[in-house]
Amino acid sequence: MNISPQMMQAHSISESKQRAGFVLLAFVQATLIFTIALIMIPLPKIAAGFNLDSAQMLFLQVAYGLPFSGLLLFGGRLADRFPERPMFLIGLSLFGLSSVAAAFAPSYDVLAAMRFIQGIGGAVTAPAAMAILRNIYPDPIRFGKAMAIWGGVSVLGATLGFVLSGIVTAWISWRWMFVVPVGVALTGLLLNRRLLPPSRPRNNDTKLQLDPLGALLATAAIVLTSYGLIRSGGQPWASPHVWIPLLAGLLLLIVFLLLEQRMKSPLLPPRFLLGANRAVGLIGMLLAAAGSMLIELLPSLYLQQVRGWSALTTALSFLPLIIALLVANHFTSPLVYRLGARKVTIAGFLIAAAGLFLYSWLHCETGYLLGMVPGQILVSVGIAFVFSGSAVMSTSNVPEHQAGLTGGVMNTAMELGPTIGLAIFMSVAGLRADIVEGYALAFAAGTGIYLLVAILLMFLLERTGSH
Repeated sequence: MNISPQMMQAHSISESKQRAGFVLLAFVQATLIFTIALIMIPLPKIAAGFNLDSAQMLFLQVAYGLPFSGLLLFGGRLADRFPERPMFLIGLSLFGLSSVAAAFAPSYDVLAAMRFIQGIGGAVTAPAAMAILRNIYPDPIRFGKAMAIWGGVSVLGATLGFVLSGIVTAWISWRWMFVVPVGVALTGLLLNRRLLPPSRPRNNDTKLQLDPLGALLATAAIVLTSYGLIRSGGQPWASPHVWIPLLAGLLLLIVFLLLEQRMKSPLLPPRFLLGANRAVGLIGMLLAAAGSMLIELLPSLYLQQVRGWSALTTALSFLPLIIALLVANHFTSPLVYRLGARKVTIAGFLIAAAGLFLYSWLHCETGYLLGMVPGQILVSVGIAFVFSGSAVMSTSNVPEHQAGLTGGVMNTAMELGPTIGLAIFMSVAGLRADIVEGYALAFAAGTGIYLLVAILLMFLLERTGSH
């Protein structure tokens, strides 16, 4: 039996070092998502301090997410083309340095620019982290167990960013929020050599090409489409600020897909998304991320706009959600291992649908403890299950040379989920003149979507007999 150098290296990694490396990468991944929600609650204070208009507020809100989501595919290609640990360190350095500069930003222009650079650093870091994780767990079973936990890391990071931003902004200053990304980046840079394995050897004869044209088209398509969807939250779909970037983004996406079929070394190989498990997993990641945004944004708007709660009290109201996520994440890995990723994903959609159904009864006098917390807990548990099962399916049977691409695609799905979900659910909410009735209708729409997806997955499971 021939044993490859990669397998020999993998066997030399102790279990304790594997666990420590996983924890380090998980903190980095959670922080990359945490940073998206970092300024959501303090945005009005930032706008008042820098005297921003609505357009500047919008750009500041998306300055991190647009480059992050748009460049993830290219970041995945970089992690597969070049040694993954150096790419991880480059991205993390860029992310950390821009976070320091953002914390001390003297003006709106500097803050927006640093948020943009943070997004670029995150887009390089996230796929490289996935590639390193694949090196830590070369055994498919161990890697699948790790991914079942990894799936819940991102939603936990986003929720913590939302909650902590409200607490820190109320007690100190929004600038202190950047301590978290700076601290995690510094920890990763200091401990990477001790905790992370060296990069896998590259075969010079099979080195991948970077496909710069494909990267440019994919980035432009994702950024324009995302921007159009974000603008739809404040303007009608018929507005040129909405439909022009949407149309341009969709056209560029079509050109990108056609081009990729003719490229010798495409940025996104057409066959990569054709596997049933991977396609289901990526759709699950997108829908779970959309549901996460729904359960954070609309209840926070309701509590502040309708019930008159402060930003601090609203942020603290999401503590049950965080606790439920932590508890659910503890059980997801053994459940995925025993029942299969697809069954856990189906269960997650059903549980989350039950929570959204409870929220669909929202009205002006709904109490927090009995009227909102049960739905909050059910949705958070369900989403944790969906994220875990979907992460395992998204990364199943991933060859080593496509680990970075897998991380880029999976993170892209997670980033597009909130953008698409926000546009759809806010449009549904706008169908009612009364704001609370609109929120309830949006929750009802989420219930229907999750139930429909669960039924389709059950049908697919029965047809294929797959876990």
